[in-house]
Amino acid sequence: MSPQEQIKKYIENQPEPKRTDIKSLHQRMVKMLPKSKLWFLDGKDDNGKVVSNPQIGYGLQTLKYADCKTKPFYQIGISTNTKGISVYIMGIDDKTYLPKTYGKALGKADVTGYCIKFKTLKDIDIDVLETAILDGVEQTKA
Repeated sequence: MSPQEQIKKYIENQPEPKRTDIKSLHQRMVKMLPKSKLWFLDGKDDNGKVVSNPQIGYGLQTLKYADCKTKPFYQIGISTNTKGISVYIMGIDDKTYLPKTYGKALGKADVTGYCIKFKTLKDIDIDVLETAILDGVEQTKA
């Protein structure tokens, strides 16, 4: 199954109102990053064990590990969780950057070094979220 088919199935299987919000966010992501590689991670490790929530990914960067190994990975990820939606902005080196730069302006969101969590899209300023996403993509360009 292609990433597009996996993403469509993932979105369709979400309960409302998450389905509407994640679909809207996915459409915005595709519009913001039209040439980005699409990813779908099912949340399982190589042994089939669930290790995270499924995630939709956008873009491409090379992650570098302490042991000098590298791995291709997405720049931006979105996922539903038990309380709402998470947006992952991967690869920003300064783990205080997102909370300091966007934390207060986003609205009702919890912001960590690489994750923005919120209950529904109406709880946040979507324009600020888009700015944070584009900022993250710019910082992680290869």
